[in-house]
Amino acid sequence: MMMEGLDCWILRSVEFFIICLFILIPSTCAQQGFLSIACCADSDYTEPNSRIIWKPDDAWFPDKTDCRKITRPVVNNKFYDRVRDFKIDSGKRCYNLPTSKDQEYLIRSTFLYGDTVRTPLGSSFNVLVGATPISQVNSSVDSVVEGIFTADSEYIDFCLDQKKGDPYISQLELRPVNNSEYLGGQSATVLKLVKRFDLGRSDKEHSFRYPDDRFDRIWVPKLGPEPKTYNVSSRIGISNSDAEVTVPLQVLQTALTDPERLMFPHSDLDSGDYNYTVILYFLELNETVKFSGQRVFDIYINNVKKHERFDILAHGSNYAKLVLNVTANGSLNLTLVKASNGSEFGPICNAYEILQLRSWVPETNQEDVNVMVKVINELKEYNRENAELEEWSGDPCLPNPWKGLICSSNNASTVIKELDFSSRKLLGVLPPIVTGLTHLEKLNLSNNHFTNEIPQFPESSMLRSVDLSHNDLKGMLPESLSLLPHLTTLYFGCNPHLDKHLPPAFNSTRVTTDHGICGSQKSTRKGIVIGAVACGSFLFTVAVGIAVVCFYKRKFVVQGKLDGKRYPMTKNLVFSVHSKDDPLKLIAIQAFSLEYIEAATQKYKTLIGEGGFGSVYRGTLADGQEVAVKVRSSTSTQGTREFENELNLLSAIQHENLVPLLGYCCENDQQILVYPFMSNGSLQDRLYGEAAKRKTLDWPTRLSIALGAARGLMYLHTFAGRSVIHRDVKSSNILLDHSMCAKVADFGFSKYAPQEGDSGASLEVRGTAGYLDPEYYSTQHLSAKSDVFSFGVVLLEIISGREPLNIRRPRNEWSLVEWAKPYIRESKIDEIVDPSIKGGYHAEAMWRMVEVALACIEPFSAYRPCMADIVRELEDAFIIENNASEYMKSIDSIGGYSIGGSARYSKVMEKRIVLPPTTPSPTEPSPVNTQNLVPPEPR
Repeated sequence: MMMEGLDCWILRSVEFFIICLFILIPSTCAQQGFLSIACCADSDYTEPNSRIIWKPDDAWFPDKTDCRKITRPVVNNKFYDRVRDFKIDSGKRCYNLPTSKDQEYLIRSTFLYGDTVRTPLGSSFNVLVGATPISQVNSSVDSVVEGIFTADSEYIDFCLDQKKGDPYISQLELRPVNNSEYLGGQSATVLKLVKRFDLGRSDKEHSFRYPDDRFDRIWVPKLGPEPKTYNVSSRIGISNSDAEVTVPLQVLQTALTDPERLMFPHSDLDSGDYNYTVILYFLELNETVKFSGQRVFDIYINNVKKHERFDILAHGSNYAKLVLNVTANGSLNLTLVKASNGSEFGPICNAYEILQLRSWVPETNQEDVNVMVKVINELKEYNRENAELEEWSGDPCLPNPWKGLICSSNNASTVIKELDFSSRKLLGVLPPIVTGLTHLEKLNLSNNHFTNEIPQFPESSMLRSVDLSHNDLKGMLPESLSLLPHLTTLYFGCNPHLDKHLPPAFNSTRVTTDHGICGSQKSTRKGIVIGAVACGSFLFTVAVGIAVVCFYKRKFVVQGKLDGKRYPMTKNLVFSVHSKDDPLKLIAIQAFSLEYIEAATQKYKTLIGEGGFGSVYRGTLADGQEVAVKVRSSTSTQGTREFENELNLLSAIQHENLVPLLGYCCENDQQILVYPFMSNGSLQDRLYGEAAKRKTLDWPTRLSIALGAARGLMYLHTFAGRSVIHRDVKSSNILLDHSMCAKVADFGFSKYAPQEGDSGASLEVRGTAGYLDPEYYSTQHLSAKSDVFSFGVVLLEIISGREPLNIRRPRNEWSLVEWAKPYIRESKIDEIVDPSIKGGYHAEAMWRMVEVALACIEPFSAYRPCMADIVRELEDAFIIENNASEYMKSIDSIGGYSIGGSARYSKVMEKRIVLPPTTPSPTEPSPVNTQNLVPPEPR
């Protein structure tokens, strides 16, 4: 008996072991290919119900300082309570997940928004699969975003692209799905889950997922929408089905039915016309329904009949699946109606899914992506403490390029055209793989600490500009550099261990170079100019200061003689000492009497302009100086605040590229500002203003104007003490004096830049339509980069001679920015250049300005250059243009070519060719003295 009992115990133990083995093995096998990431987890763990094994995200983001625990109850996710906050200023954060090419995947992300104290201003960010946005998360409730896609490579990037606040995430899941289940292996679409319901289940809290659903889809219970709708539950199984059934049987064994109709309204869909796929699942649970024709019903979506006389038993099985496609905007109402002829029973439905179709956004050229991934990985080897490298994740170009990259469309693919990693404090080896960017046109790695030899460049390279200066490179310049067919500029100075000799085959007449000199000839000339200007400014300032002090000591009212009469000119003399910039610099602002102003303008006789502040009149002071007198209108939208703002600001700053304030009048409720008269009007007038004011500007003059305006703005942005933001940069606020020197005007909306501790938000967005920074408009966050965007629009005006906004043009040409961008990215600048200057510019100089303009109008401010960088690029363009002009003049002097037309593009000076018109348009001679290599530097 004892032996029999022992045998029985052993037998039962073996049976129990085998049963456990059969339970565990399928569970483990079924999880093959599953990737379950618990963000900020300390170690692997297994979820109790599903037995899914979760891993922490240390392999992607090892820094735990971004992690926080949620203390409030988490209703929809009882097993996890952590969230990772990505503390970033802009850009995206990505998880790079392994996939198998052509495999269909379900990807699901959970966003637990955390405690209310976590993000008081809220967060908003886009969720991307690859480069395709599938949803937007706003921090107010916990969110789950699920999509289905077909992998087109060995990995997929899952990214959170910041819009406002900090992106965050709690869990991320990747699940392989049968290739034919949803997309059929097609890669042109991503399906975003909208709804997935298990109908008729009385237990509202119980949802089915893995291991019941082998793809780990989550089936949420849904009761009947109407009181007369019946819940049906049965243990009936599936019979005679040829189709593979992937829906859990438990889900199919409950249903909703109604004698007449079932209605499932959904009014919370995304606004906009989207395509949707609706998948309906049916299992006949009524044992009395045995034959085809007993239960027949029509199916409507948004009151449109999508399927007529649907019969579950029509194909000999009690199971059926139906896929319907529809376009909807904001709402999708699913209705099942009993067929009018012969049906004994009303409609039934066991489960359904609604999926939104999102068109797959092609990612950046795969070769470029592979190169950039290797470049970043190599840089990380030597720069582990460089936080900026962590910002470079996901697709290098889409939806927004990494900082330092400029990308463009090329044959339906996005490629990297420019790489600027200058001044990033990068150490170690210059990654040789960077030469594998086959579409790269501009490479700037200057001002870093790269130490190895310069790599060989392939002969097929498209590089036009290479800047390797200010590093610690060694060896010789590679011979391959001399063979690059498109190279026009090469800088390699300030590398103390680099051989300065150019390769023998190097064509210095084709390529602008610094010849390896640290502090090039350009810099020397600039230094001379700066020194001369600074010295002259100092002497001038001292002289003015002495004169002002002497003038001030006269205690009587100054008289001005106009038309043979004497008028009180000033009641007092106001001046401010700008000690932060120059302790000896006195800026004198006169307070004019109203009587004197009226005499100077002959009772406001000559109107020369209108603005938001009021009318502008021409006048002449007693000393013969012509002035522009701006009188505030009683109906002006700008008031005392703008008047005082301009008065206070211009009494503290002075620069040759800023319009100076001569005086003001504030008497009898009149508010008047007096400036020097700008005889050549505004840039807007000269480009496309009234016919009487419009005069063709030649290219050198335009370039000089752009450079002057840029210097004025740079002075504002780098003003000692606190940066000043103009807030209304536009062509009508760039005035031109008698020598065509550009001067930035109208500082009524200007503000000091926010400092640390400021909110950075302006109570009201200021600016002009067509010039307004989209990021500033949407966030109200003010920065100097808002001026940069506006200045980029001005540069496009200078290049094209077009208005920034003109609704009289065809719809696709209303916005200058949106019209010009595609042409620039396709290297078709001849399509946007003002016809009046075609054939009258050097291509490289033009490209410099075009590239600056394109960088300035980046939608996100983080990707825009600062004004100092812009000035430097425009100075280079000016030098190139002047060098070319002098060269062509020398050729002309020996009878080699005629100046103008296509002579600018001889083979010696061959650049990007811009074909001139057959008959060049006449241009106004430039008043700028092109003998001077560089215009005067700012004081």
